[in-house]
Amino acid sequence: MTTMTDHDLEQLVTPDAREVPKPIQKVSIVISKGSLEGIYPGLIMANGARMEGMEANVFFTFFGLDAITKKHHDRIKVATVGNPGMHIPTIVGAIPGMSWMATKMMSRKMEKLDIPPIPEFVEMIADSGAGVYGCKATVDMFGLSEDDFVPHVTGVITGGEFYEKAAGGEIVFT
Repeated sequence: MTTMTDHDLEQLVTPDAREVPKPIQKVSIVISKGSLEGIYPGLIMANGARMEGMEANVFFTFFGLDAITKKHHDRIKVATVGNPGMHIPTIVGAIPGMSWMATKMMSRKMEKLDIPPIPEFVEMIADSGAGVYGCKATVDMFGLSEDDFVPHVTGVITGGEFYEKAAGGEIVFT
């Protein structure tokens, strides 16, 4: 039986394995779901990135646009139907008032933790210097215009423009 020397072990370790990972400098977050549990993770991550000094962009697409539209941003609810995280049968989640009740409970818990409501959170993230963007294709598909959005939206951009803004950073899809 042979034993390995320190030199033998060193040969097994690739140079990449010895390198210290570089810190993330930029993150771009895609929010595509229009429920509390679909929107908050991206907002929390964007806020955390800004607090750590990272550049951050948030790209709202499909029903995630509800978080930044004047008509819907203050009425986002918990999705109770077909949501395995609720741990209730779909039929129970469909009972009238269940979504309202789950939303009320979740809102109270978040308030106790000092997590701001979505409109305030979007404003806070924009004020911190993060880019807040709507997806042009979705805006066109839903028949929206820039006037439909809260004033904190940086702009409505295409997927290609989003990739340009995301270049050199990490992309997170929530």
